Amino acid sequence: MTKLHRLCLTSAAVLSASAFSPAKTVVVPCSKMNRSTTSSTALFMNNKKKSKKKGSKSTGRGFGTAVEKSFPYSGTVRPGTITPQRVVMDETIPLPDYALDGVPKKKSNRLLPWVIEVKTPDQIEKMRAAGKLARDILDMAGRAAAVGITTDEIDTMVHEAIIKAGAYPSPLNYHGFQKSCCTSVNEVVCHGIPDSRKLEEGDMINIDITTYLDGYHGDCSEMFVIGEASPEAKKLLQTTYDCWINACNYVKPGRAYKDIGGIIEDYVVAEGCSTVRDFCGHGIGSIFHPTPDILHYRNNEPNGQMAAGHTFTIEPMICEGSAKLLHWPDGWTATTVDGGLSAQFEHTLLITEDGVEALTAKNENSMLQFWEKESKIHQGIWIGTSEAAKKRSSEINSALLVLDPNNLFITKPAVELKVDYSRHAIYSKVRTVHCSPVEREIEVPCEYMSVRKRVLPCDEEQKTTRRVQQKEKVVHRPANETAKPA
Repeated sequence: MTKLHRLCLTSAAVLSASAFSPAKTVVVPCSKMNRSTTSSTALFMNNKKKSKKKGSKSTGRGFGTAVEKSFPYSGTVRPGTITPQRVVMDETIPLPDYALDGVPKKKSNRLLPWVIEVKTPDQIEKMRAAGKLARDILDMAGRAAAVGITTDEIDTMVHEAIIKAGAYPSPLNYHGFQKSCCTSVNEVVCHGIPDSRKLEEGDMINIDITTYLDGYHGDCSEMFVIGEASPEAKKLLQTTYDCWINACNYVKPGRAYKDIGGIIEDYVVAEGCSTVRDFCGHGIGSIFHPTPDILHYRNNEPNGQMAAGHTFTIEPMICEGSAKLLHWPDGWTATTVDGGLSAQFEHTLLITEDGVEALTAKNENSMLQFWEKESKIHQGIWIGTSEAAKKRSSEINSALLVLDPNNLFITKPAVELKVDYSRHAIYSKVRTVHCSPVEREIEVPCEYMSVRKRVLPCDEEQKTTRRVQQKEKVVHRPANETAKPA
């Protein structure tokens, strides 16, 4: 088993009414935490004093430690303060098997990487629901990203909204990850931990959202520019998006998964960029990271053939300079070794009999970015290559866009959001969001409600475990070696 087959966090956003209201989230010492806690989520703070052995070295996890001050950061981004980790206390929300102790239990057989699960129609419908939820949360997190907003505030929005939707934020406590989404700024390639750093004019940020709804994961990420992007950033963003869509267009039953990497690498190298080899795309379903592994560079790995019913992600990480990585002392954050910018996009994809569909595709209420307007591969929102996807894409693009004389798409005004998730719906309205240092008006979907009154399933073992007073948080951190997939 190679390094490639070790699991790590997928590179997980909605603005809720309680995003900046502490009334819905409480800080509870571990020794007092039990089912009587009224909030659906709680922040874990381990009050137990730990004795330090003489001569022991700092782990570098605290802001401002000696390790962090002396660490040779490659770019301009520095770690901020990380707030305590939340724990989902709502017993009506089904948890993934790693939610309580950080250790995933279900795993696919990586000794046979070409063996890939074919989803049933019922499983596909559940994945559609999880994908739609992830997409709308990602869209709203992107709208909230602005100068002066911290990535921790974005994570709070994401967490509270996912919980209100009756779902679980997949990254939370996956191998001990502290937050509910990943926020990777500028030279950060992936797995950026949301913290107190404020977004600045000219920053570019990747927000990675994964939701666990009704037993299935939906995973997507997108880039957002804070203010005006530099010419170098624009070129990188356009190259990354176009190589990604080019690879997605290749997906079809009977083709080899290994060929996706060559399509991506050939495209970006011709544009003077490089593709990261340390992380890869992955299968997805009831398990976060099953087979197949999707390498984003030319390879000859026996990762199987595409077939209808397969679900997986393509998520290339493209760099303007070197694709070699520098890993921060926090054990998660990976940046470019030369401090150059990095960009990434991601969809959860479903292979159909006649092509491919994005289960995390954009909709009429999504933001249209300049790279979608100016793409050499596909102008407008991309949904897939199947006949159903093409029809839906045409409908959405006609609703969102008009074609100007210069053949560039112009965005039409946004419409009210109302998306059905089979069991859940989300509605939008304009609300004032109180964010330090200024107050902003943002149009966001901010209220989730159940369409049908229904208690979601939760197995007895999870219920029992959550009822027990937890005196100390168990955290399992990833090994120092590079972990895959992303």
